[in-house]
Amino acid sequence: MKFKGLVISLLCIMNTVMAQNPFLQPYNTPHGTAPFDCIRLEHYEPAMMEGIKQQNAEIDAIVNNPQPPTFENTIEAYEASGQLLDRVSSVFGNLMSAETNDEMQALAHKLMPVLTEHGNNISLNEALFARIKTVYDQRQQLPLNDEQRMLLKDVYEGFAHNGANLQGTDRETYRELSNRLSLLTLQFSENLLKATNSYQLLLTEPDQVKGLPQTALDAARESARQKGLEGWRFTLDYPSYVPFMEYADSRELRRQLYTAYASRAKGGDTDNRDIVKQIVNTRMALAQLLGYPDFVSYKLTQRMARTTEAVNQLLDQLLEAYTPAAREEVARVEALARKEQGNDFTLMPYDWSYYSHRLKDATYQLNDEMLRPYFQLEKVIEGVFGLATRLYGITLRANPDIPVYHPEVTAYEVLDRDGEFLAVLYTDFHPREGKRAGAWMTEYKGQWREKSCNAEDGQKHIVNSRPHVSLVTNFSRSTAGKPALLTFDEVETLLHEFGHCLHGIFANTTYRSLSGTNVYWDFVELPSQIMENFATEKAFLHTFARHYETGELIPDELVERIIASANFNAGYLCLRQVSFGLLDMAWYTRTTPFEGDVEQYEQQACKRAQLLPTVDEACMSTSFSHIFAGGYAGGYYSYKWAEVLDADAFALFKEKGIFSTEVAQRFRDNILSKGGTEDPMTLYIRFRGQQPTIDALLKRNGIR
Repeated sequence: MKFKGLVISLLCIMNTVMAQNPFLQPYNTPHGTAPFDCIRLEHYEPAMMEGIKQQNAEIDAIVNNPQPPTFENTIEAYEASGQLLDRVSSVFGNLMSAETNDEMQALAHKLMPVLTEHGNNISLNEALFARIKTVYDQRQQLPLNDEQRMLLKDVYEGFAHNGANLQGTDRETYRELSNRLSLLTLQFSENLLKATNSYQLLLTEPDQVKGLPQTALDAARESARQKGLEGWRFTLDYPSYVPFMEYADSRELRRQLYTAYASRAKGGDTDNRDIVKQIVNTRMALAQLLGYPDFVSYKLTQRMARTTEAVNQLLDQLLEAYTPAAREEVARVEALARKEQGNDFTLMPYDWSYYSHRLKDATYQLNDEMLRPYFQLEKVIEGVFGLATRLYGITLRANPDIPVYHPEVTAYEVLDRDGEFLAVLYTDFHPREGKRAGAWMTEYKGQWREKSCNAEDGQKHIVNSRPHVSLVTNFSRSTAGKPALLTFDEVETLLHEFGHCLHGIFANTTYRSLSGTNVYWDFVELPSQIMENFATEKAFLHTFARHYETGELIPDELVERIIASANFNAGYLCLRQVSFGLLDMAWYTRTTPFEGDVEQYEQQACKRAQLLPTVDEACMSTSFSHIFAGGYAGGYYSYKWAEVLDADAFALFKEKGIFSTEVAQRFRDNILSKGGTEDPMTLYIRFRGQQPTIDALLKRNGIR
């Protein structure tokens, strides 16, 4: 009897916890945003378990429906399933990147196999797939619109892509491989974050920081102070690392910092080398289990490029076009270094930023420190938001009543030109220890249309459920007496990520899985990269770039130097991106397991695009999260593929006027709002009136 009473007490406690779980209640927040102020670590697991339970019931209802399979009772019903689980996992997954800690990471290790197994249970559900296949086989006779046809295609191919056609022991092998991969990618990310956060270069002598601008010194001094240290503290975070590599006169200290950065998660208790091998081999095994020769072939079935040959052709074209210019650029930088250091000086990777910055300064009388005063973060935000207003008629209004996950985060309401609510946008700009490196856009909620019953008339109405998107970066912080002042690269990064945000904000589709950025990976960078073009347009810079102290508009002379220097080292930068693409292709076109030396394999893969000597300790693969923990595995070429598109697309803005509302509306209607509802090339041609070619990119970069 005591045991029974204990069980009843525990059930009561569990029910109370569930009742208080914010994920399991209607969100009583503006626009139904995530109640970050109420969410605690202990809420995630029970909410996810309930989400799994609910989706299982929804799947059972589809499978056990006595009616013959139809688009509505099978495809649309599957599309609508799992909303609670999505709601919880989106918050958890996003905060794992933006605001994590040891406890969250431990919970992720516990939950990841459960979530993977749940996904496998759905994708390997034979009865569910049989219904989906029945509808798919009838697709030619069904009265479907373009979006419905695309949803049907995506659902069927998604199941087939995830093992639905496997039989017997192959199905269990698929479960084992996918479970293993989910844990490996999680471990890769955790190791990289720990390796990045664990390093510091603490300097105490003025001679050690000679050459560094005051902004970098102030930031390093503040970083040391926050850790209770004296001197200047430099880390591997972008705002700390980049200025040091560009300005520090000490070659030895540049070498130390570069080596630390280039060998992150290589060695010690955060070593990713074996994890790299396991990820590569696991993905290869998955692809071959599904009938593909390699992982790239598997991925390209859902990409614009379609074939390995098309990807290699693009990379080869870029190598041929840009290598001569890149070699000339390296020769010019090395000539400057040898002029100062002697003819026997060998330019190394840890010298590149330092001497190329000096060459740029000498050639154009332009460097980041000259531009920073005109790029106060708040003013840049005004400029970027103002650009969206000018092009698309939208306005962004901060709403302090929307809960946020960190005090540094700001939440905005986005309103259309007619005042109608479009989206919520979260911005999170500065580095923290619980935040991974880089910059990204993500969503806490996508966009879709759903049927809702009107209480007054009892009729079903279509409700456009609007998105909640997030823009996350690691920009320079404010320091004592100075606001946050951005580099020009950071301005471009803000434009890039805001372009992704616009893709989410303008989403206007029926189905959430086709909405916003749910497009082919080699198409998703078009909306972001096209925005970068505005950074070198005088008319745009003149809308916001004012000196943070005097209010003086950025001088025309400086703007002309920005424009003139836009293609500085364009060849080198292109080959750098190509080298990443080559490395990605080398890892994921393998048809046999890899058991060799990771560093040697990497060097061999990149050598066609390698212009500087390698540093023995360097190993990019161990920190290449895009292809080992992100969505770019077998698809890093996408950045260059989309660059061809964005150069061609922006040429139309240049032709009609960079603030052309006509062109912007065409871009919104045919690209931004359409998501993945049609083939991306069909959408692009509808916007542009022609297929893209590499010519516009070569022209923009001054190669032709």
